Amino acid sequence: MAQKKAHEVDSFLKRLDRAYPIVLLYGPDKGLVSERAATFIKLTGLAQDDPFAVIRLDADEVQAEPGRLSDEANTISMFGGERLIWVRNAAGQKGLADAVTHLTKSPPVDTFILIEAGDLKKGAGLRGIVEQSASAMALPCYSDDAKGIDATIDDMLARNGLQIALDARNLLKESLGGDRLATRSELEKICLYAHGRERVTIEDVRDIIGDVSATSYETIVDAMMTGNLTDFTHAFDRVIGSGSSSFLILSSAIRQFHTLQNLRYGMESEGKNAGSAVASARPPVFFARRRLVETALQRWTTQSCARAMERLQKTVLESRRNATLSIPIIRQSLIALAAEAARAGRSGR
Repeated sequence: MAQKKAHEVDSFLKRLDRAYPIVLLYGPDKGLVSERAATFIKLTGLAQDDPFAVIRLDADEVQAEPGRLSDEANTISMFGGERLIWVRNAAGQKGLADAVTHLTKSPPVDTFILIEAGDLKKGAGLRGIVEQSASAMALPCYSDDAKGIDATIDDMLARNGLQIALDARNLLKESLGGDRLATRSELEKICLYAHGRERVTIEDVRDIIGDVSATSYETIVDAMMTGNLTDFTHAFDRVIGSGSSSFLILSSAIRQFHTLQNLRYGMESEGKNAGSAVASARPPVFFARRRLVETALQRWTTQSCARAMERLQKTVLESRRNATLSIPIIRQSLIALAAEAARAGRSGR
């Protein structure tokens, strides 16, 4: 089985292993997929901007013309030397999977195949084909855990000759991790802000950092649960535009509805009002969100929360089955829930 576990990927990408001319990078963290693709290309020694050495294809192009990938892979370079075929935006395209199947059986000579994909189902389609091949390698890219975030912080600070206070590091770790490129962008801002000094302080972090992972998703879900379509659209487009995973929005929405349902149950079973339910919540609701959660509690019942979570679970399945349409599928589902909340607000429920 030609695959690595998530924690083994960085070690694999420290040197070029020519035993695996076909490499698949996949996972929900688009920023990490992109970053590791750039790392792999550097290992090949080929220049990304050389159109004769690096051939860029979109997965949908291969889907429309599956034979093109094989033709490109077996074309001899005009000036000699190795070549790279770089395929992006792979998902559930059957034509692409068939083309890769052919190449795994007869790997190209002096040509690398690099494929960037979203979150692929284990053992199925493109991922299954690569994992079962002796000439291809599947490399998963998942959002950073605490160890991964620490390593990214250390890397960025070392490049800029900076150290960081322990309390500042802990605050940073709470605020990062949704997407690797977004994390690096925030760290670059921190380093620029602290330029000329030796140490990043907690005040620096508070001044500069935005919660790249959780807060962005919370903003979307909060707007959806309270029926604020304008804020929802703005927040959703901003997060998707940053390259963050749309699936993490669904995960955040399911968690928030679960919390809301528990609070609403307390209101219905114990006769509490929304303010009392929020005040007694455990863990406590952050003070800046209390008014918003109270509004949401007035618009959702335990039954409507259950229906919302069921709808979100179905959206998870549908968006994974139709990965190329995942963003519009998720957007439409969340808009429908936002509209439901807006109607409840107008009716005074």
